[in-house]
Amino acid sequence: MLTLINTNRMAPLIGPIGLDYVAASAHRAGIDVEVLDLGLAGEPADAIREHFRAREPELVGISFRNVDDCFWPSADWFVPGLQDIVRVIRSATNAPIAVGGVGFSIFGRPLFELIDVDFGICGDGEQAIVALVRQLRAARKFADVPGLIWKDSDKICGPGAPGPSWPDSISLGATRSFVDNHRYFVQGGQCGVETKRGCNRNCIYCADPLAKGDRLRLRNPVEVADEVESLLAQGIDVLHLCDSEFNVPRRHAYAVCEELSRRSLGNRIRWYAYLSPVPFDADLAGAMARAGCVGIDFTADAGCESMLRTYRQRHSKEDLAEAVKLCRANSIAVMMDLLLGGPGETPQTVRETIDFIKQINPDCAGAALGMRIYPRTAAEKIVADELAGGKDSSIRRKYSGPINLLKPTFYISEALGEKSAELVRDLIGADQRFFEPAVETVNGGDAANYNYNENLLLEQAIRKGARGAYWDILRQLRGN
Repeated sequence: MLTLINTNRMAPLIGPIGLDYVAASAHRAGIDVEVLDLGLAGEPADAIREHFRAREPELVGISFRNVDDCFWPSADWFVPGLQDIVRVIRSATNAPIAVGGVGFSIFGRPLFELIDVDFGICGDGEQAIVALVRQLRAARKFADVPGLIWKDSDKICGPGAPGPSWPDSISLGATRSFVDNHRYFVQGGQCGVETKRGCNRNCIYCADPLAKGDRLRLRNPVEVADEVESLLAQGIDVLHLCDSEFNVPRRHAYAVCEELSRRSLGNRIRWYAYLSPVPFDADLAGAMARAGCVGIDFTADAGCESMLRTYRQRHSKEDLAEAVKLCRANSIAVMMDLLLGGPGETPQTVRETIDFIKQINPDCAGAALGMRIYPRTAAEKIVADELAGGKDSSIRRKYSGPINLLKPTFYISEALGEKSAELVRDLIGADQRFFEPAVETVNGGDAANYNYNENLLLEQAIRKGARGAYWDILRQLRGN
């Protein structure tokens, strides 16, 4: 028996899509599997003890989705909570424990060294968990398990990061039957679907290639549509595509839309997606609208050419303007996600970005302030170079001692001054299209609060029946 545990309790609730896929993979391989979902449980410790009171699995797999809320200034760190959960599991069962998930995969060995587990899985869990169970039953050749970290006496073995041998495509099945997706839909307002994994972009800050690889691995559009139909059968008709950039590559995005339209699913579902501003054209926008897309969140980053180049973005300001026009023409709500405060940002570049976004008139824009710094990214090297030069005035953190990227660590250009959030808010003014950076930690009923974690106003709206991407729910609450 394999027990899989969802540890993510962020609210509003997000269904553990990865755990659903991993459970289905184990089941197809002939492994008995059950899911303990702490996201839907009351007190986690009580749920764990009750679950293992009459069970002794051969392996416990833990999914760790988020290391922190990736938001300054709250900088809410979830690793201590994971440590607590592992301690309770240790007290309840003698089974070996493996941890995986996107949050774990980004950090790998540093996180493995911090928590009391036997195995860590970096990267895809579907094949790795099956291989690990088989090795535990037989030869225990753990080096044959892709992306695995393990202990051999006092020595830690394994790559500590997702391996280089990613498959060319990925098949995840379509049943979505191991998680109570309908309950997540009711309490969280949406359910996720992946159409692919990996990202071949080279943005200086992004952790997605760390967790899912820097190669695009595409799912068959027929399989994606099968999964959508499976969720529809469970009463779920509002979806969010979890791809980092749905339209990369464009041909695959178009093929997915065509398959959804071929089955007339566009008339029965509403869905949202993250997109890059390029490639995005009239044909793709039309195909997305026909397939049921009602909202797009574009990775805009900036409305200033110098900052776009700093972030290594491939689009221009004009591409952002064109994206808004195409969404308007197809009745698709449009969100522009900004990343303010990166290397080289000045009050003048922030002003240029905000003025430009006001000009092109999206339905809303997220003015996030602060770049979360991840290991093995270009942003890490920028920070290292600044620290080597004796400069740390751009680093924001809430912990003391040496810089530790496992803990929430942010970059905000020193040129913005000590009151950078106030600067941004002043430039935005009373414009209701913008979600503003917080001046201090914000929890509760502020519709301008762009941190979804513990956003009480958002939770209340979902309880009253709001459904959709969180930015779109908040936008509508503000009357935009």
